[in-house]
Amino acid sequence: MRVALHTRLAAGRESEYEQAHRQVPDALIAAIRAAGVHEWNIWRSGLDLFHVLECDDYAALLTSLADLPVNIEWQARMGELTAVPHDYSADGKEATLPLVWSL
Repeated sequence: MRVALHTRLAAGRESEYEQAHRQVPDALIAAIRAAGVHEWNIWRSGLDLFHVLECDDYAALLTSLADLPVNIEWQARMGELTAVPHDYSADGKEATLPLVWSL
């Protein structure tokens, strides 16, 4: 399934966010892949972040990562850098951007 998300950076944290993503922990990458993610891309426009990921089951992905220490640490770090974080407490559908049009 393809999932689109929107988050927003805290002002002035752009370079820190980009630097953090150059150093995503290997253990987190492995956990994300093991949870069924095939691809995850993030684009930035100013402070707005747009994520598109291809995965087997988004709700299952969130569940599998929820209690992993490496993910908890990563989410805490991302929480410091974002003004509008992704709401990972949602069921996987409510947290995503609805598809309006596709060609």
